[in-house]
Amino acid sequence: MRIGQTSFVYFLSKIVVSATGFLATLYFARVLGAGTLGVYFLILALVSWLKLAGEMGVGGALSKRISEGDGSGGYLVTGALVIGALTVILLAGIWVLQGRIEAYVGHPDAPLILALLVLVELLNGYTSAILKGQRLVQYIAGISTVRTVVRVILQVGAVYLGYELLGLVGGLAVGILIASLLGLTIVYRSLEERPSLNDWSYRHVERLLSYAKYSWLGGVRGRSFNWVDVVVLGLFVPSNLIGIYTIAWNIASFLNVFGTSIRTSMFPEISKLAAEDDTDQIRSLVSDMLAFGGLILIPGLVGGVLIGDRLLRIYGSEFVQGTAVLGLLILSVHIYDYQMQFTNALNAIDRPDLSFRVNAVFIGGNAALNLVLVSQYGWVGAAVATVVSATVGLVGAAHYLRQQIDVAVPIGTILRQWAAAGCMGVVVSGILRADSVYGIFSRNDVSVIVVAGTGAAVYFVVLYAISSRFRTVIRNNSPVEIPI
Repeated sequence: MRIGQTSFVYFLSKIVVSATGFLATLYFARVLGAGTLGVYFLILALVSWLKLAGEMGVGGALSKRISEGDGSGGYLVTGALVIGALTVILLAGIWVLQGRIEAYVGHPDAPLILALLVLVELLNGYTSAILKGQRLVQYIAGISTVRTVVRVILQVGAVYLGYELLGLVGGLAVGILIASLLGLTIVYRSLEERPSLNDWSYRHVERLLSYAKYSWLGGVRGRSFNWVDVVVLGLFVPSNLIGIYTIAWNIASFLNVFGTSIRTSMFPEISKLAAEDDTDQIRSLVSDMLAFGGLILIPGLVGGVLIGDRLLRIYGSEFVQGTAVLGLLILSVHIYDYQMQFTNALNAIDRPDLSFRVNAVFIGGNAALNLVLVSQYGWVGAAVATVVSATVGLVGAAHYLRQQIDVAVPIGTILRQWAAAGCMGVVVSGILRADSVYGIFSRNDVSVIVVAGTGAAVYFVVLYAISSRFRTVIRNNSPVEIPI
């Protein structure tokens, strides 16, 4: 399967997952309100950090070493043993700190909930790392879809029956478990030889840890960008504002689906080329990542500024107060996506030490800025801190990658995407102005669907007309013949 098609398959699956999650979250917001969602999202933030502690970079190291094609069976067994040992230590820590966890989250079952979710998340992370290393990214997408569909069905049913927070947590845990078992089945069938406990060796441990000691900070970087603001907000603001902030964050993160699809598909390909020392092809793939990483984020930023209030109003009137935060979060995701493209390439060419430096600066800056700005300015301070730290990380990542590979940033392609987004913005502004004068839309949700759909159509039609590179990619990866 061509890389473009692999990315698109992954993207379509993530779109289905995100759309399903969007509808479910919309239902939960209207039924449970921002307060209960705030507690739920705070639990997810803690689980995210605890999962990181249970992996310590071993998942990323597994993907890298398996993608190199050297003794994958030994790495499978060694990775499982290392992650298993870390999990036992982690669960013991949760048991010791259960009183403080209850007080912070504000729910008596918080320690048990954390232990359960951490277990299934670590299993799922181990499975996904193996599939990624085996260059089976398209299966990750399908498994993610199954996970979300099962989760949503169970959560909606549980909430409808009145279980509220426990229903949300239980549905999530079962969905993750089923997805993990499905992934393990695919891994088992893809192996030419079945590994055994005797396949592990000190060499496998050494090679995993030599990569993990740098890559673990990349995981911290991801958690820092996604969840450190939520954790800090838990110290200073009420749960309802945390719920509104996280809803805005979920909308912003949805726009990064395509960039994530590209990175996920490109990593094993670049890693394989790095092992073959094919610098020219690596340079070409990195340029493609940069060219299309912002394909969705750029129009998303323009659209988020124009219709952000209407989009948040769908969740309920109390969510509209997060409009300014939404715009800042979309901007931060846009900047962060380009940072991730650079660090993804650094990791793929086996320079996790350079990514480590970038991540250390980003994490330290993000945590410090969040503590200072949130204490002074509340949730707007959290969004500003994320924008600033992502910008610093982008500059550092670009600097280190260009020291290793002479990558030409496709400025022309990116500017054409902005030009198409500008045309989209003009059309959307016209529709919104007409609606304010003539009252075209009687329902807010209808206006969001029509305006967003029209804007997307304008953007892609204009981009197809003005960007030869975009036309070439579409034609090369389309299953049907597209005329010039």
